[in-house]
Amino acid sequence: MIELDGVPELIDPVMVAAFEGWNDAGDAASAAVAHLDREWKGEVFAALDAEDYYDFQVNRPTVWLDGGVRKITWPTTRLSVVRIADANGKGKPRDLVLVRGIEPSMRWRSFCNEILGFAHELGVEMLVVLGALLGDTPHTRPVPVSGVTSDPDLARTMDLEETRYEGPTGIVGILQEACTHAGVPAVSLWAAVPHYVSQPPNPKATLALLNRLEDLLDLRIPLGELSEDARAWQLGVDQLAAEDSEVAEYVQSLEEARDTADLPEASGEAIAREFERYLRRRDPQAGPGLATEGGVADGRDGSYLRDTASGRTRPPKPAAKEPKDAKDSKDSKDSKEPKSPNGEPGSPAESMGPDAAEPEAEKPDTKGTPDDRVDGRADDSED
Repeated sequence: MIELDGVPELIDPVMVAAFEGWNDAGDAASAAVAHLDREWKGEVFAALDAEDYYDFQVNRPTVWLDGGVRKITWPTTRLSVVRIADANGKGKPRDLVLVRGIEPSMRWRSFCNEILGFAHELGVEMLVVLGALLGDTPHTRPVPVSGVTSDPDLARTMDLEETRYEGPTGIVGILQEACTHAGVPAVSLWAAVPHYVSQPPNPKATLALLNRLEDLLDLRIPLGELSEDARAWQLGVDQLAAEDSEVAEYVQSLEEARDTADLPEASGEAIAREFERYLRRRDPQAGPGLATEGGVADGRDGSYLRDTASGRTRPPKPAAKEPKDAKDSKDSKDSKEPKSPNGEPGSPAESMGPDAAEPEAEKPDTKGTPDDRVDGRADDSED
């Protein structure tokens, strides 16, 4: 039985979810939901029973001291609600239901049904699931973010990709399909994390997900120190790459491939989308730390942290120019479509290289699994 006593009637609620584990390379997705919860002071109103969904030898509970008293925190999934007083800079309030937890070890169908039960009781209009996968993307370029959905109408109206992936998936893919069968509009936003620097945290990927979420929901998200953290992260990786000539050469090859693929994005349509975003966020009263067209509203150049509306990136130039070599640009339509390894049009995940399985999953043996992550939650030293 779902009890929601004490939860007020929500205004245009949207559920935003992220799960630690296989679908969370670099902890980018779970960190994004944690940022929303922290900045808007979310209030937890429900938690799923850990006994029903988690193997405690895989996701171990943690022991901590509270004033000398030992307490235990069990791995679970918690739901909180935040009210945004001025969601889009026009005085209109809106509520977000934040779902943050760990990918369950078992009973995935029951898990999804319980999440959807909360969504139904709260009158949620749409569910947005955040994820992160490992890909062949250079850390020096803006993070690619793909928006996918199983709903053809939603893909058309919200300028998203319709997923056609086939293969292993994680809880994000299962939850999205459960929403489709339940008639709940669902979208997945996926950030591509450089596979050669996959360890958490990755504030640059977290920032890219929040920027895309802003565009999708027409929100104004306070960024706090996230922009500066992303800048420091990139500088740190730059220094590490410079110390190894092979790594530096590999990064350069990724940059060249990325820049060539992004040339068609310097089109009239892409520029129009950027201009619309600028108009939507040009409020002169936007204080420091709020998302702007250039990155953050503090006068610093944050262009390298920003994604275009399509999730791809065009080089930070003042105006688009026709490529000199026609062979590099080819046909605009063919260049924009992601390619599978055999050269045929594929899903957004396929375009990120062989390390990326789908926007629903990375390859199980290498992509952000709990055993790969050094976050202390799966430390077998306890007990």
